[in-house]
Amino acid sequence: MSAPERTVGARPVRKGPFTAVQVYLLRHVQTLLYALGQLSARPAATLMTAAVIGIALALPAGLHVLLNNARAVTSGWDGATQISVFLKLDASEARGRALANEFRSRGDIVDARFVSRGEALEEFRRLSGFGEALEALEDNPLPAVIVLHPALDANDAADIGALLDGLRARPEVDRAQLDMDWVKRLYAIMEMARRGTWVLGGLLSLAVLLVVGNTIRLAIMNRRDEIVLTKLIGGTDAFVRRPFLYAGLWYGLAGGAIALILLAGALALLAGPAADLAALYQSDYRIQGLAAGDAATVLLAGALLGLVGSWLAVGRHLRAIEPT
Repeated sequence: MSAPERTVGARPVRKGPFTAVQVYLLRHVQTLLYALGQLSARPAATLMTAAVIGIALALPAGLHVLLNNARAVTSGWDGATQISVFLKLDASEARGRALANEFRSRGDIVDARFVSRGEALEEFRRLSGFGEALEALEDNPLPAVIVLHPALDANDAADIGALLDGLRARPEVDRAQLDMDWVKRLYAIMEMARRGTWVLGGLLSLAVLLVVGNTIRLAIMNRRDEIVLTKLIGGTDAFVRRPFLYAGLWYGLAGGAIALILLAGALALLAGPAADLAALYQSDYRIQGLAAGDAATVLLAGALLGLVGSWLAVGRHLRAIEPT
């Protein structure tokens, strides 16, 4: 069955099945642009509200960037996991080299490097700056060391502990210690900071909701007479609510954009000192900014928070305004 037709002049006009949907979408676009026009008419007040939202969004986003950079710097440190096996002073050099070869042939050890007592003393003299004091010693007090790189996951405490216990049980070994504990502590601190970022983000999101809600509440109070008149001529709550919801959406988007601008400026200020610090450690590392996906997430989060804050405020205060 064909769609009904009506005639305008001499030309028939077909009423398509999507006409109602198109009109509905057109009304939303008009309201969206109308809300933007209302905000642009008060640039100072709009900018202040958006700036507060931007600062609230920039703080957790900045912490997220710092954690990502810290994670990038330390990403290769797991590969530096090593175990230092200190041999007893009476262990011969030949026995130490034989032990290193034996350890190297094991499946749970990637590499084993033997450092003799003389080499250990020379390295200590070169790095410590106490060369003259060491000349006064009659005997070399440093033991031979075998530096092992295990083929185990640095996070597998059970396997690492079993390997250490086995090494310490050898009769030639005086002490064996894992040189990765400090990295594990750093990772624990980073994990705590990551969770703290989520907590801070939640609290600041609540602050954004309150800021947007209060701003929309003031807008509703200022337009009370207009709302009453609209309801008197048949305007529904959905019709009245729509421009305020889109106003909250625009506030959130503007706040997200300001957050990205603030974050970009902060990273630009930190880029130079970060590069200088990396150069001191013979590294070409450069501080990383927000990825495109993360930047889109900040904008989306701002828009959603603005929309939700506006929805809560409108739903509460619009019901209290009725024609009398």
